Amino acid sequence: MEKQYSDSNLKYLIRGILMLQTQEECLNFFEDLCTVSELQEMARRLQAAKMLKNNYIYSEIAEQTGLSTATISRVNRCLKYGNDGYLTVLERLEKAERR
Repeated sequence: MEKQYSDSNLKYLIRGILMLQTQEECLNFFEDLCTVSELQEMARRLQAAKMLKNNYIYSEIAEQTGLSTATISRVNRCLKYGNDGYLTVLERLEKAERR
């Protein structure tokens, strides 16, 4: 089921992201769109999601990623009660890595 976004700018952004075809295009776009610290934060959150999925404890995740336990808790809530965004990406990455 497709979600309806009331913000046309957000919908346009999502459509734009879906137009990217390579890792290089994606990196170039996100480097233009975000600051280095924003990109690093998103990467750390995805790493935290992976670690949570693999049953790491918060203190290990905080130590390895530099994230606060509050942020790790938010990622964990998204994994358990969110829209399965993290899980979709993690499962697809795991599948690609097995190839």
